[in-house]
Amino acid sequence: MRGVIGCALLLMLAACSSRAEQSEKAGGTPPDLETAAISVGIIPDPKATDIGGLFARDTDRVCIVPDALDYRIGVFVDYGDVQSCSGSGKVTRAGETLQIVFDDAPDCAFAARYEGDRIVFPGRVPSACERLCTRRASLGALDVRRLSDSIAEARTLRGAKGRLLCAP
Repeated sequence: MRGVIGCALLLMLAACSSRAEQSEKAGGTPPDLETAAISVGIIPDPKATDIGGLFARDTDRVCIVPDALDYRIGVFVDYGDVQSCSGSGKVTRAGETLQIVFDDAPDCAFAARYEGDRIVFPGRVPSACERLCTRRASLGALDVRRLSDSIAEARTLRGAKGRLLCAP
């Protein structure tokens, strides 16, 4: 009987030791909430998704399409009452950061956040971005979600004057 109890104690000790080693290998701390949500598939991994497609929220639209080297971006913000912003340019991706530079206003350059199915512009954009807008409209704090990952659909986005914003 003593032999059985001894073996059981040794097995329990080995199991505890194994769990402690696994915890140490894993860094000893549990993953943050976002990492855990990505690992179980609740939210998409921004690093593994392509940025191309059409994004929207209410009357705000953003298109991103592949270009020869990087991507083209087009933005249309419509506040109504002849207040809008419209522009196109280049976007490069570095992880979850999108570096945006507009063709019609080269000094309108800033970094936006890419969160897999969401793009968020900074609350304050350079004053040069005002050239892309009429009246009191602004590109600041633009927040859009993926509407479609179709590049063909993204290429059809037009600005206030009917110009294709994501044309090659």
